[in-house]
Amino acid sequence: MDMLLAIFRVIIFFVCISLCNPLRASSSVAEEKNGLGYGSGRERTAGASVYDEPGMPAVNEGKCCTSEKVLISIDILELKIRYRGTFMDTDKRMPKVAMGAWSWGAGVAGGDQVFGNHLGESELQPVFDAAMERGLNLWDTATVYGMGASEDILGRFIRQGNKKDAVIISTKFTPQIAGMYEDSMAKMAEASCERLGIDVIDLYWIHNPADVERWTPELIPLLKSGKVKNVGVSNHNLSEIKRANEILGEQGFRISAVQNHFSLLNRSSESSGILDYCRENDITFFAYMVLEQGALSGKYDTRHPFPEGSDRARIYNPVLAQLEELTAAMGEIGKKHGLSAAQVGTAWAVSKGVLPIIGVTKVRHVEDAAKAASVNLSAEEINHLETLADKAEVNTIREWEKKMD
Repeated sequence: MDMLLAIFRVIIFFVCISLCNPLRASSSVAEEKNGLGYGSGRERTAGASVYDEPGMPAVNEGKCCTSEKVLISIDILELKIRYRGTFMDTDKRMPKVAMGAWSWGAGVAGGDQVFGNHLGESELQPVFDAAMERGLNLWDTATVYGMGASEDILGRFIRQGNKKDAVIISTKFTPQIAGMYEDSMAKMAEASCERLGIDVIDLYWIHNPADVERWTPELIPLLKSGKVKNVGVSNHNLSEIKRANEILGEQGFRISAVQNHFSLLNRSSESSGILDYCRENDITFFAYMVLEQGALSGKYDTRHPFPEGSDRARIYNPVLAQLEELTAAMGEIGKKHGLSAAQVGTAWAVSKGVLPIIGVTKVRHVEDAAKAASVNLSAEEINHLETLADKAEVNTIREWEKKMD
């Protein structure tokens, strides 16, 4: 038996070598071509897979051999292939973009109040189906979005389609509503599982740094119990991220992801060193509001403002004139790649080596995200867009967040 096991391990070793080395070499070449200094590195073409991940390292679990594309984990007699970008403890394939469900449902902090939408299951079912068909199975939501409404709708789709094992769920603990759950993170997480129809949360976030010292330790029992596979922090600055990681590290855990507002108009997570810290510590950076709630989609301008009556109309309508040069340039760059202005905004984020969360309320939003995820912009195009964004001098920091630098 010992001899057979030894032979098996030798075979596995050579399988690892044959799979890993060519991929590492090809990635190095592409990274050199990109020249941006970001983890994404690799040039992508329009035919690239939605699974060709942003450049955040894969997590090492057990005895493993890592590469730019795959991670092979050997556990005695089990061979487990894990895909590039699985910073998290998951065997599910990770897409390059997440589907955002903030605008799903109505209620406090829900789609009607924030976005001016009034969307129910009949409108959103085709959106969910289109995303899953394209392999876009990473869904970002939160208890606070409509006070459970977003999770409820997403959960019904998961149950009806028997997709519990296919989806990757990212949801959040929001300290400001902890009182609704007896000041218990565990109870809020359990309520999220019930609404979503899942047993385990793939990625659980602390939504904001209301009290890093108080709430970060509450992630540890959830990790130990297996109720939560991975944890992240959102709207945290660099010092808060480091402190949260220290607290988790004392018990042998770590932050898997950071989620902040990051767009052409708000790059403070880059200038503050947060992106560098994430790259250096194998943390995936999730970018929300990449399209500034539609202001960078190319759909809205001074002649076509946001409909009045929503938070985004209040915030963005007064600055649409300042954004027209930028959105026009996004449209021009898009023509070169066969993309819309909105798709260029998503492609910019992917090219920066981050994982954008794209709010989806229509099937075409899913189609746009899938196509944009396959394109990498050049350094010249990125610099041009960022120069115009700075020229616009628009402050899009919202009331729930802060500038990170």
